[in-house]
Amino acid sequence: MKLTFGRGNAKLDALERKMKRQVWTFSLLSGHTCPYAKDCKSSAVGANGKLKIVDGPDTLFRCFSASQEALFRNVYNSRKANGAIVGVAAKSVAEAAKIIQDNLPKKAGIIRIHVGGDFQTKAYFQAWLLVAHNRPDVIFYAYTKSLPFWVWAKAEGIIPENFVLTASYGGHRDELIEKHNLRFSKVVYSVAEASKLRLSIDHDDSHAAKSGKSFALLLHGAQPAGSEAGKAVRKLNGKGSYGKGNK
Repeated sequence: MKLTFGRGNAKLDALERKMKRQVWTFSLLSGHTCPYAKDCKSSAVGANGKLKIVDGPDTLFRCFSASQEALFRNVYNSRKANGAIVGVAAKSVAEAAKIIQDNLPKKAGIIRIHVGGDFQTKAYFQAWLLVAHNRPDVIFYAYTKSLPFWVWAKAEGIIPENFVLTASYGGHRDELIEKHNLRFSKVVYSVAEASKLRLSIDHDDSHAAKSGKSFALLLHGAQPAGSEAGKAVRKLNGKGSYGKGNK
């Protein structure tokens, strides 16, 4: 099975320079593979031969990754194809891990798991854990709302040091963050909000890629017209954007 890995945006380019390791990414379809998403639940769906963005019932701010999938058919197609690995994991965690491992870019020093998507199932999560165990020379990191899987693995003591997780606030199981003392990230609408929460802002994923304190992320990406998130993005004046043109 062929899996597609990608290179980063300006944010991940900065991480690569700072960490002096080549950064690659792996993604699934946003929303469709995010079983615990709530505040950011958005998905690209087909309609009349085209793709459009559809927000979830509780969406407060739109998932930037889902917006990319709605705009770029090739991004949507590659992430949809990657989703087959979840089905493989349902039958065999070991086989899914082998496929992922065989497809890892040879020069990868850091893998960001899921620019789009999340750990859709426990078996799929286990497959990535196994890959990290087998490749201690590579740093694997991910933001996730699939907190029950993390809590289970933490209790089992099977999370390797090179598998770095950050709980993403705004999901259906947020209560597990405080209960199990999970390191977290929180999307903020302004620098002032981050300061009030006493959270430093991660502009280049250097917080996310290393174990440490919780942190904030500036709201970014296209937002629904007239929404509070849309007003906040305009006030940020591009400072929340991580495209190649915003370094």
